[in-house]
Amino acid sequence: MKPALSSSTLAVERVGKVYPGEVPTRALNGVSFAVAPGEFVAIVGASGSGKTSLLNLLGLLDSATEGTIHLNGVDVTNLTPGEAVRLRRDMLGFIFQFHYLLPEFSALENALMPCRLAGEGQVARQEPGMLALFDRVGLAGKLNKRPHQLSGGEQQRVAILRALANDPLFILADEPTGNLDSANANEIFTLLRNITREMERTVIMVTHDHELAAKADRVITLRDGRIESDRPASALAHCS
Repeated sequence: MKPALSSSTLAVERVGKVYPGEVPTRALNGVSFAVAPGEFVAIVGASGSGKTSLLNLLGLLDSATEGTIHLNGVDVTNLTPGEAVRLRRDMLGFIFQFHYLLPEFSALENALMPCRLAGEGQVARQEPGMLALFDRVGLAGKLNKRPHQLSGGEQQRVAILRALANDPLFILADEPTGNLDSANANEIFTLLRNITREMERTVIMVTHDHELAAKADRVITLRDGRIESDRPASALAHCS
């Protein structure tokens, strides 16, 4: 059974990340912050500021060199590979800059792919809700279309629904509108914002788009692997 939403917090405590090599590279240095259930947080910063490294740690795709990360009260700092796979499947949904839909499958099949990886029983349980989401995002008539038959915006909508397929507590979005024109970017962001708010899901979004970041609840700015600022998005909007 999935934990209660009221406990679905994320806490990062003094996290550091060093990539080994002849000259070790420190990507993160003493990063600490907490995210409340249902909060939409944008992470911004210049290239090389540590945004991608941080998202990889939160997504259990890499491990921290120092510090701890808790997802829903679980210390995920030193998980075994099997434990990381299970937690990614059960707690996390991912949205990327590129949709990465599988060309041989329909839109509905692509959206349900995380459920298929969890077993056919999960597909049967989640498909009615997924059909409702397709209707919600205006794709009810595109269920059986292959990715090449969809527009870029439609493909990214399917990618958003795929991230929600297993009803995760946390959505991690890496430049989810970076491959779209400004009109589609705003439409996709609004869709993501509204759906996750209605479902009370927690969202961490990395973006270079400061206009979109200003529409989040909160903006964390990274610089040289450290948090330079952490403030409500409304404050960012007033400063722009």
